[in-house]
Parts: sequence; structure tokens; C-alpha cells
Amino acid sequence: MILKVSMEDLSYDLKNCFLHCALSQEDYVVKRKRTVRQWIAAGFIREKEENRTLEEVAEGYLAELVNRSLLQVVKRNHFGRLKHCRMHDVIRLLALNKAKEECFGKVYDGSAATGAFSVEGARRISVQGGNVEQLSRSGATQLRALLVFERCIDIDLLKPILTSSNLLSMLDLQGTRIKMLPDEVFNLFNLRYLGLRGTEIESLPEAVGRLQNLEVLDAWDSKLTYLPKNVVKPQKLRYLYIYVHGAFEIGVKVPNDIQHLVGLRALQCVKATPKFLREVAALTELRSFSAYLVRTEHSADLSNAIIKMSHLVHLVLVTDADDEVLQLEGLYLPPTLSWLGLAGQLEKTWMHQHFSFWSHLNSLTRLELSFSSIDEQNFSCLFVLHGLLFLVLLKAFEGKRLDFYAGSFPKLKHLWVWGATHLNQVGIEEGAMQNLVELFFIDCPELKILPDGIKHLAALEKLLLKDTSEELVEKLRRREIQMNAAKI
Repeated sequence: MILKVSMEDLSYDLKNCFLHCALSQEDYVVKRKRTVRQWIAAGFIREKEENRTLEEVAEGYLAELVNRSLLQVVKRNHFGRLKHCRMHDVIRLLALNKAKEECFGKVYDGSAATGAFSVEGARRISVQGGNVEQLSRSGATQLRALLVFERCIDIDLLKPILTSSNLLSMLDLQGTRIKMLPDEVFNLFNLRYLGLRGTEIESLPEAVGRLQNLEVLDAWDSKLTYLPKNVVKPQKLRYLYIYVHGAFEIGVKVPNDIQHLVGLRALQCVKATPKFLREVAALTELRSFSAYLVRTEHSADLSNAIIKMSHLVHLVLVTDADDEVLQLEGLYLPPTLSWLGLAGQLEKTWMHQHFSFWSHLNSLTRLELSFSSIDEQNFSCLFVLHGLLFLVLLKAFEGKRLDFYAGSFPKLKHLWVWGATHLNQVGIEEGAMQNLVELFFIDCPELKILPDGIKHLAALEKLLLKDTSEELVEKLRRREIQMNAAKI
């Protein structure tokens, strides 16, 4: 009764968000970003407060469901932000009964016990069984969402439902083994969310241009290496996620005229070309942007594009090759930036000055540098990043000594130094990195002694030394033996 009262007390929009989570499988891990995108596409989120985006309102709803104990926190990210959550079995059972009672949605498991399953009256169907023959014979004129959780499914058996579901706004096929979408999908004029994450889809037809109301196209971790020309026609597109394993080296090909998608918030893992970089400058609403195969000659177009992305939060730039110079002179990074990843050589003649210009990046919490050729002097310039929580140096530091002075990186919690082949000494002054929790040194063969001053890291919980010198490993082994002997 207490739980039922708690559910009845939810506002209309919050109740819809809660019941939507209940349509997932039992013990299913609800992911924040995906859930937020689905809630927005479903129309559950409306901007109610000034200066709050739809995404911020949605995350507020998720936090409220956690605070009401209707969702349990499974994982937070490195910054303490909610990442994954789960619904308790008892709460899910009550929620599913409520969803059925209010015609919000039903679960179809494909078992014989399901009997003559009908979708009539249900506005949302969660498919959690591979046998969809019964489902395909049901009418679906009122269906708004079709969520498929079964990996092995015959997509052709869903054609009758897709044909009759003129109101369908959400089709999520995440994780299924489908290789091709049926033509019926592209007749769904009201479709706002198309989820192809983790599928085996290799290409999309030009018919995708008919989905004029599409807001989310999520093909992350699929086999999609290029986008059709007509993908620029659904001008309501808000999120465009495309990534293939190995595409970090080649990037995903994006068609011309990308500038028409002026409402786009996310565009990731795309191949940089001069024409594309000139067009992407028009996408001023971007929050997340990553470009690959960047070359030195792209510098002017790239700088011009990024300077116009005044809301940018996540930026990743990867060069064509490890020794390609990532020319950032004249590049002004927006103060809204929270995550920055740079992979490529940085020009030493301006590195010192440019790092100093980053002092305005008060929101920057994560910095990943790869193949940057940073030396001792240039590294100290990064101390201007007072808000940094996570720092990764991947084959980026080429000096012999790494020093952390008193007051440096006051909020840093995670430091990963990877592939520093010449590093042989680390110095940590008292008052440096006072909140450091994790310290990793990986593939640093010349590191023969523990960091000098490591005792000052009072908050340190985890020290990882991997592929360092045998001399250091042996010292630690002897120290461990001595400590165990002392306990005995």
C-alpha cells in the first residue's frame, strides 16, 4: 500500500517516466543517457523552468525517482553523477499492473502462457520473447512505442504491426541481430526515436529521409560506416549517434549538407573533411562533438567551427596519424566544456602559451591527451585547470620527471599515466592532489621507485603499477613480505 500511494503521488509526467522504466526486463540496468533521450522523444518531458533544457528536466525526474526509492542506484560515474539504476522486482510488478490498468503499456514474453495476446488498448509494447507470431496477429492501431529486448527476433514478423501503427513514435531494436530494417519502418511518419544501438545494421536506405519527425537516430556500436544522403532531411533530428568498432581510425562518413540539422545536440565519431568542417560550423546547438582523421590543414576550418559551438560540453579531436600535428593555435574552447579529448602531436612552440589560455575552462572535469609530446615544463601549465577531476595521459608525456606542486589539481580524483617510456621519477609535494583517489602508472618501464611524496596523498584508495620496471615490482614485493611478517 505504501508503494501504491507513492506511485499515485507522482505528477502526470513523472508517472509516465516511471511506468516507461517498468517496461524494461526484470533486473534490467536503466542507463541515464538512453533513458533521458527516450523520455524526451516520447513527449514526457516539457521545459517548465527558465534556462533548463529538456535534458536537464529529464535528469531531474530521474533523480526524483531515485530519491523516492522507486529506482535504485547501480552505478555512478567518476564524477559522482548517476549513470545506471535499476527497478526493484516488487516495484516493477506493481508498476506493470498500473501500466496495464491505465493502458500505458504491456509486456509480451512470447510464451505459450501469454495466450491470445492483444495489443489493443496498450499504447506501448515491450517484447521480451523471441516468438512474436501471436503479437504479429494483434491489432496495433493505438501503439506509440515498440521496445524489443529479445536479441534473436524475426523482424519480418513485426511488419503487420509496423504497417498498422501509424502513431508509432518510438522503435527501439537495441541489441537485436537484425541486419536490415523493413521498408515499413520508413512509412512511420510520427517516428521520433529509432534505436539501432548494438545491432548488425550495415546501411540505411535513402528512405530514412521520409522520417520527418525523427529526433533520435542511435546507431552506436552498430556496423554502420556511412550515412545516406537523405539523413539530413529530418530537420528535427536532435541526436545522431554513430560508431563502429575500429572507426576511431577511419571515422564515419557523413553526407553533404549536414548544416541543415540546426537542432542537433550530438554528432560523434565522424570523419573530418574540409567541406564537412565548414558545414558543421552551422550546428551551434551541439553539446557533444567528435571528429576523426583530423589533419593539420583542417586547423582553420576546425577552429572556426568550434568557436561557434557555444554550448559544447564534450569535444574529442583525433588526428589522421600519431605523428600528425593537431594545430590548435587560435582555437578558443567554449567555457561550457566539461570533457576534452585530444589525440595527436601538439606543437611545442605554442603549447606553453595555449595551455595557459585554458584557465577559463572552469567547467572542465575530464582531460584526455594522447601522443601529445608534453615535457616537464609544458605539463606544469596544466595546473591552471583547477576543476579537473580526471586526467589521462596516453603516450602523451615524453619527459623524465613528473612533478606535482603544492596546490596543483585540488579536485583531481583520477590520474592515469600510460606509456610514458622515459618517466623515471615522480614528485608529489604536500598539498598537491589532495583529493586523488586513483593513481595509475601503466607501461612506464623506467619507473624504478614509488612517487616521492606519495604519503601526502591521504585520500588515495587505489595505486596501480603495470608494466613498470622489475626493480620497482621487486621492491614492492619485499615491502609486502615485511609488512606481513610484522603482522605475524
